[in-house]
Amino acid sequence: DLITLNIVIIGAGNVGYDLGGMLSREKHDVTILDKSEAALQHCSSRFDILPVTGSGTSVTDLLRAGVDKADLVVAATDVDEVNMVASLLSKRIGAKKVIARVRNEEYQNENAPVKPLDFGIDVIINPERSVAVEILNLVRRAEASDLVSLAEKRITVIGIRINPDSQLTGVSLEDIARRNSHIHFRIVAIFRRGITIIPFGNDRLQKNDQVFILVETANVEKVIAITGQSEKKISRIMIAGGSAVARHLAAAMINENRNWTIKLIDPDYDSAYKLASELKDVMVLHGDPTDLNLMITEGLLDTDVFISVSEDEESNIISCLMAKHLNVKKTVAMVSKSDYIPLSQTIGLDAAVNKKLSAANEIHRHVRKGRVLAVSALHGIQAELLEMKPSHGSKVTGKPISKLSIPKGAVIGAILHENKVEIAMGNSIITAGDRVIVFCLPDAIDTITGLFN
Repeated sequence: DLITLNIVIIGAGNVGYDLGGMLSREKHDVTILDKSEAALQHCSSRFDILPVTGSGTSVTDLLRAGVDKADLVVAATDVDEVNMVASLLSKRIGAKKVIARVRNEEYQNENAPVKPLDFGIDVIINPERSVAVEILNLVRRAEASDLVSLAEKRITVIGIRINPDSQLTGVSLEDIARRNSHIHFRIVAIFRRGITIIPFGNDRLQKNDQVFILVETANVEKVIAITGQSEKKISRIMIAGGSAVARHLAAAMINENRNWTIKLIDPDYDSAYKLASELKDVMVLHGDPTDLNLMITEGLLDTDVFISVSEDEESNIISCLMAKHLNVKKTVAMVSKSDYIPLSQTIGLDAAVNKKLSAANEIHRHVRKGRVLAVSALHGIQAELLEMKPSHGSKVTGKPISKLSIPKGAVIGAILHENKVEIAMGNSIITAGDRVIVFCLPDAIDTITGLFN
């Protein structure tokens, strides 16, 4: 079974809130420590979480929160120094493992004189870097609204929107599979008007559906072609906002060596000047990304991808909608409220990301135990991709998948037999030792993990 852990989260902000919700749904014993009683009330009123009022830099408060008996402590406040002191104290008090949210990259440099372990930190999470990597993956596959790699990048789950004029509108999943029998893939979920659906073969696609397709990475282009999307050639990219995310993203794009022309618009003069000195291969300009005349003058009409990652989410949304109105091929907005993500495509954005949810997801991957090897989350839908390994004698082994009692809200997507990848079909058989990719809604997690043990 999933092992029940004693977990203490320091900081009841957005990261702590999202992470606490994930962990409480999995029946872990979660305590959350924060100075703000209002923030604690917000968490405990929605999830089965024990709230403790106090400071992460107080030994007394940490002991009241049970850090000395904790299997895991997550320091997730908005202040690096608080997280580092809380991590050091937690480890000294007796916490078995400590994960800390730290933005300052000085401590992540290999040659740094002070290492994370010196503060008792086992894993450092950098939200800005995490979300920059997510955005870069979306740019690499410009047709995708979501992109997750699994099993050492041998399997990909890609999210694609069904355009109103798509030939797949009104077609059942069975017919789609039959017409494309030469390609092995599986539609594991459909996001439709705010609802996540785990589909059956007789379900039919509707216009504006967002479909999530599991496929061998080598066949991603073929699956994109099936949906009617044409491959979008990317050469000109514009980034709006001078945030740390923008810096990480621009630097990562330079390292891609794809002959991309990158332009960065920063509304803050001092920040723009600093970025211009750091990013030699990026054209950095000082200006307001919501100024339509300025953006057109700076080449927005000829831009292939527009990404807005300022700290002002309203500005990000407005800028991206403006770019989409001018027929930019792909827009990506960073939003601070995770509730906005499901609405992003409804209002006209191609993709939306949330750095605090990205951080919570990354921390979450270090928490899973038992037969779950890895966890990935998709933006905008309440579902997870689990990579699992069945034990000998578990209920999922030795029988065709069609004969298994898979709970509603879960679907087996792929099986890895040693080095061979098999997209799961009704006659597929799981054996002990296989690695299995499962797409699962929260209500089905306990049942599906029980079947693997």
